[in-house]
Amino acid sequence: MAVAIEMKFRGATTEQYDEILRKMGLTPGGATPPGAISHWIAKTDDGLHIVDVWESREAYDQFAAEQIGPYSAEVGVTEPPETRYYDVHSYLTKG
Repeated sequence: MAVAIEMKFRGATTEQYDEILRKMGLTPGGATPPGAISHWIAKTDDGLHIVDVWESREAYDQFAAEQIGPYSAEVGVTEPPETRYYDVHSYLTKG
């Protein structure tokens, strides 16, 4: 079942986010990593707000453990995000 993940990274910057993407080999506006369906990010007054949709919670958890966590730490994002998970009823893609 698809899952949406809402993350709030307090204190994180768009420069740190851009560096994390570079380390992952991802390009803004480009394709998502395997298992991800969609991704967006917005700057907030106190950090970054990110929302993803993944094919499964397991796929997201693996990607987070292997890439998001380690690369975030490398660029100086030391606090884990406030995270919420939602079961996705339906989604649309560019198709």
